[in-house]
Amino acid sequence: MYSPTAARSFPIALALHGGASNIKNMHLSPEQEMAYTLALSTALDTGYTILQRGGTSMEAVTKVVTFLENCPLFNAGKGAVLSHDGTVQMDAAVMDGATMKCGAVAGVSHIKNPVLAAQKVMEKSGFVLLSEEGAEEFARLNGLEMADSAYFITPFRKSQWEKVRLRDTTVLDNDTRGGEVHPVDETVHEKYGTVGCVALDQYGNLAAATSTGGLVNKKYHRIGDSPIIGAGTYADNRSCAVSCTGKGEDFIRYVVAHEIAALMRYKKLPVKIAAKAVLNEVKKNGGRGGCIALDRKGNVTMRFTTSGMFRAKIDGKGKRKVSIYAK
Repeated sequence: MYSPTAARSFPIALALHGGASNIKNMHLSPEQEMAYTLALSTALDTGYTILQRGGTSMEAVTKVVTFLENCPLFNAGKGAVLSHDGTVQMDAAVMDGATMKCGAVAGVSHIKNPVLAAQKVMEKSGFVLLSEEGAEEFARLNGLEMADSAYFITPFRKSQWEKVRLRDTTVLDNDTRGGEVHPVDETVHEKYGTVGCVALDQYGNLAAATSTGGLVNKKYHRIGDSPIIGAGTYADNRSCAVSCTGKGEDFIRYVVAHEIAALMRYKKLPVKIAAKAVLNEVKKNGGRGGCIALDRKGNVTMRFTTSGMFRAKIDGKGKRKVSIYAK
């Protein structure tokens, strides 16, 4: 086990994502591209500054995801998509690679920043995953900020939901310009609107955090991969930190985040090769999406099987990149 106070020096690195999709089909305007790029860049600087000042990887990932939850451009926190009953039902998780401690919340509707609730679950509950009213009661008892439903619902999300609410279908978060909404099984216009962050601090500790509003018009309080440790979120100092974005059912079936870590730990594969292998396997079987992953040497991979993923990184060598499309 690695201690946050260990007198060792490691490279610092951080990566984040705002969802993978066939972004070319979203027909983003130059102004929209600029807005996304600015949000990603600001989030990157926010987290990296924490690491530069000696902060921990957990501090960095929770701060970054909190920023993204507060940004209405992304399907997490404010701007989360609406479920079939017209409510937001949000999921989030965090994991500390040094201790293997983790926490998650699922199906919450009134916690302003679900990622902070996930962190409290990890630190104070004695459990890993809390859901719905129980998670919200726990959040209130621990002094977290709550919000009315109106805070989370943006005009675009309401319009998006109204297009499909009378259909017996679930749709993916897509088309930020408010165009036609497509069924979940149509892959051409997919957008997976999860946000996430992974970080390596100067003490050699990895952390991961993920947050999402899930699928548009989802029923039966469906829960995806984001709060499932090992599926959408994972961190282990012996391998890597991972945050995923994709259709949650596929990422749960293939336990994607842990599978990447396992290939690194047991087969000694580099993080880039491990992530590629796992996502290719998911794609081969009809799944789509992406992930960010980071090892203890500061190597970062931002891998996806769609035409783009909202993403940003500063690796262990200080190389910076903010991107939307595949190229």
